[in-house]
Amino acid sequence: MAQKQIHWKQFTFNISYEILNPTASRDCVILHGWGSNKELMRTVFKDELGAFRHIYIDLPGFGNSTNPTVLNTHHYREIVAVFLETMSIRRDVIIGHSFGGKIATLLNPDLLVLLGSSGVPQSKSLWVWMKIYTFKLFKYLGLSKLRHLFVAADAKGLPPHMYESFKQVVNEDFRPHFANFFKKALIVAGTEDTAVSVEASRTIARLISYSTFMLLEGDHYFFMHHAHEIAQKIEAIYIEQKGQDVE
Repeated sequence: MAQKQIHWKQFTFNISYEILNPTASRDCVILHGWGSNKELMRTVFKDELGAFRHIYIDLPGFGNSTNPTVLNTHHYREIVAVFLETMSIRRDVIIGHSFGGKIATLLNPDLLVLLGSSGVPQSKSLWVWMKIYTFKLFKYLGLSKLRHLFVAADAKGLPPHMYESFKQVVNEDFRPHFANFFKKALIVAGTEDTAVSVEASRTIARLISYSTFMLLEGDHYFFMHHAHEIAQKIEAIYIEQKGQDVE
C-alpha cells in the first residue's frame, strides 16, 4: 500500500492507492463504490486487463484514505483529478462501481466503464418514506439521538462529516452528466441488483450516445463473478475505439 498527500482547497488528503502492471503503456483507473475500498476492486480485476496499468484508489474517507470535510460527488471528482495529475496518470479507461461510477463519468475518460452505477433517481418504497417522516417527527420532538434507527445501511457507523457527505451524494440526479458524456462507454448491470435497478442502468445507456449495454447475472456486486467477461468487453471496445491491439 502506498499513500500520496494532496491538497484541495484548504484541506489535505492522504490518498491510499495501489498500482499493478507498472510498466504498461495504458492506464486503467478503478474506483470503488460508497462504503467499499480499493482492496475489493483489486481482488476482482488484478488478474485481468494485463495490457493496462491498474490504479486502485481508496476514495477520501474510505479504506486508508483520509477525509477531513463534507464532500459531494463533484468535490470527489476534483480531488481524484488532482491525484491523477499529481501522479501523471492518464484517463485511458476508468472503471467505476456504484457511487464510483458518477465520479468516473465526471472525470471524462476515453473509455468509461460503469458497473451498477448510481445517478438515476429511483422511487422510494413506502417503508423508506415512513422511515423518513418518522425520523423528521422524532427530530422535531428532540429525539434525534435515535437517528441510528433510521440511517441507511450505507451510512451506519459514519462520522458526522461523512454522513453529511452521504446525504449529499445519495440522491443526486446525474442524468444530465450522462447525457453530456460523448466518448465510448460500457454500461454493465446485474440482473438481481436491488440497489441500482436494471432499468436505471438502461437509462444511463440510453443517455450516453456511444454506449454498449451489458447485463450479467448477480446482485449489486455482480462484477465479482464476471471480471473476465467484463475485461474482455473492455478490451474489445478499446481496440475498436483506438484501432490497435491491447496485447
